[in-house]
Amino acid sequence: MDGTQPHPKKHRSNFNRFFVRGLGIVLPTVLTIWLVVLAYGFVDSRIATPINAGVRTLAIHVSSWPKASEQDYAEASRNLPPALQTRWDVLDDDLRRARGDAYTRAVQANEMRNWLAQDPEGERLARRLAMRRLWGSVSIGNWQVLDLIGLVVAIVLIYIAGLLLGSFIGRRFYHRGEELINRVPLVRRVYPAMKQITDFFFNDKTDRAQFSRVVAVEYPRKGLWSVGLVTGTTMRLIQERAGSECLTVFVPSSPTPFTGYVITVPIHDTIDLPISIEDALKFAVSGGVLVPPNQQIKGHSRSGEDAALIGEKTP
Repeated sequence: MDGTQPHPKKHRSNFNRFFVRGLGIVLPTVLTIWLVVLAYGFVDSRIATPINAGVRTLAIHVSSWPKASEQDYAEASRNLPPALQTRWDVLDDDLRRARGDAYTRAVQANEMRNWLAQDPEGERLARRLAMRRLWGSVSIGNWQVLDLIGLVVAIVLIYIAGLLLGSFIGRRFYHRGEELINRVPLVRRVYPAMKQITDFFFNDKTDRAQFSRVVAVEYPRKGLWSVGLVTGTTMRLIQERAGSECLTVFVPSSPTPFTGYVITVPIHDTIDLPISIEDALKFAVSGGVLVPPNQQIKGHSRSGEDAALIGEKTP
């Protein structure tokens, strides 16, 4: 061979490199879309759908809209609930005996429609069918546009709940409810962890464990540096034994920064880092890949694409 033929190992190396690069570029977008679709599906099926059912039922009971058509009464007559069917059977027998041969199927169907229109329960049954038909009349493909009502109502209710719980009385009721939940044998083992996760993602930034600033500490031993979040001062006895002013620092774990370790260190053993709380959390979540821009070492910047190519330098 003259040495000009491409080496199979080189082809494999190039394929692996570009494949990993493609994953690094495509996966964040794909996973984000997947999570959004998953969240929408959960909210739509578990929250919006029951709300939409409640909106339809409320509209039927408190208003005369929508009006049922003959088609709706005809469809309702074919699927009567047991109680309504029993009442119609009694009336149907009376009409059959009274009219004899003149009581044809067409006459029976007409009498049944008239009876349903005069019966409050029968009218509501027909109007439910009319509402269902009206609800599905505006659609884009298989998606019913009026289903947005449930999503909008859910957003409004969540906003109102947040508004009420922000008041003093609302917080008292909320804490009392949490106390009751924490007394339930099985739920009390799951609820605190779920609340910790939701508090981390949805609470205001100022409420996230009241973190004040970011520091670097030598933890878990001298020579190994960890990024931590200052939560405040420490216990009086610890500070007295240490002989100097101390800080309480929360060291988040990776990739789940809502868990970690709480340590107490003397102030002179910490280094203040000029980065935000959000940057520190991103650093922890990414396993150190997402270095804050103002702390990147020149010539060693690691963007999302660079992170996907970590294995490129390996032979």
